[in-house]
Amino acid sequence: MPTVYAALRDRLLVCTNADRRPNVWTTATRLEGHTLECIAVSPARPERVFVGTFEGGLFRSQTGGESFERLETGFVSDAVLSLAISPHDPDVLYAGTEPSRVYRSTDGGDTWTQLTGLTALSSADEWYFPPRPHTHHVRWLEVDPFDPERLYVGIEAGAFVLSTDGGETWQERPAGSRRDNHTLATHAGREGRVYTAAGDGYAVSDDGGKTWSRPQDGLAHTYCWGLAVDPADPDAVIVSSASGARSAHTAETAESYVYRRTDEVPWERLDDHGLPTGDGVVRAVFETTDEDGVVYALSNRGLFVTDDFGDEWGRVGIDWDEELKSQTPRGIVVLPS
Repeated sequence: MPTVYAALRDRLLVCTNADRRPNVWTTATRLEGHTLECIAVSPARPERVFVGTFEGGLFRSQTGGESFERLETGFVSDAVLSLAISPHDPDVLYAGTEPSRVYRSTDGGDTWTQLTGLTALSSADEWYFPPRPHTHHVRWLEVDPFDPERLYVGIEAGAFVLSTDGGETWQERPAGSRRDNHTLATHAGREGRVYTAAGDGYAVSDDGGKTWSRPQDGLAHTYCWGLAVDPADPDAVIVSSASGARSAHTAETAESYVYRRTDEVPWERLDDHGLPTGDGVVRAVFETTDEDGVVYALSNRGLFVTDDFGDEWGRVGIDWDEELKSQTPRGIVVLPS
């Protein structure tokens, strides 16, 4: 039974498709009233759902999203902006906060240890988040699928940071890396491949984040946010982007688009493919599954899916009323049946 966890600004939608018919879905609302920031679920432990909030700390469900408990973490603040579960061990979990700190749990979230040294990096004095310039945060965490000790960190805003020893030491701002990283990704079929969708554009690395290239040809909107990579093709990438933060995140002023590139074709804008873009549409977030070419997209216009990596999109049949059209998605997890 497919399950979609759609994290919106002030609620979590738990959507299930009991009989796999595209328009027969049930939706339950959880954590309503909290300011959601991120979500993580491991396919190896699908009953365990983690949600980070801005003012309430970290929540965990051990019932597949039916109920949640607030975890006592000892974090520097209650603002949990990023989560990552290791693909090597579902009990190993990373969390990033505002101000920028990284924590690790090796027991599924029961206890946590800070990975120190991050803010001692030389660039840390230059990190800042423009809406709150007195602070900054860890926007994204990614564990390398080939090396459990290799961790990639996106600081908003200021640096791409990596560790090769499980967070004991850190390397900052490698050559060509972006400064305003929003979403990072890796690929299980290409060792060393790392991607970023950043406020200052797209970039890709083929050596585990040591050096980066910046293919921008055709990418007319360079404030990038959402990111998806085809499981079958590490050179096929989709991003959501806008001209800036104001047109990316706020429904009243939104104008965002979706672009796709492959190894043979530079960035092309996916207009008129069944996925809403343009005026009034906030930047989408994406999720892939193990199925080749399948991508789910979540925006303030609803939940959509493609099975041909963006050629055609269809609406997933969950209720999407006017109130939800004002919401900005924070994250999405899809657990196939």
